[in-house]
Amino acid sequence: VQLQASGGGLVQAGGSLRLSCAASGRTFSSYAMGWFRQAPGKGREFVAAINGSGRRTSYAGSMQGRFTISRDNAKNTVYLQMNSLKPEDTAVYYCAASYTVAVVTTGTAYDYWGQGTQVTVSS
Repeated sequence: VQLQASGGGLVQAGGSLRLSCAASGRTFSSYAMGWFRQAPGKGREFVAAINGSGRRTSYAGSMQGRFTISRDNAKNTVYLQMNSLKPEDTAVYYCAASYTVAVVTTGTAYDYWGQGTQVTVSS
């Protein structure tokens, strides 16, 4: 599975962005998908995850209510809608795929990673 993340950019605090992650392959629905982020000088942080069918999701506490993960299995794409962005959301955002039916929140459980897309939120 190859993953290509896009949609990052520069936005003012309070603004919104939608990240996309396109996956190769014909078994996309067999993979749980997740978004992680890494800010400068910090470790990788879980953001959100979704199971293969899209019926179950999980969010990190600080993103709950502001971020929404979704997927379109017909398009082999997972999305991260980010609203009410804050300067502390500035990071490189990565999508990841795990060959499992469960929602996966642990980075080490993911098998494939995209290249990352930069999100910068100005104050």
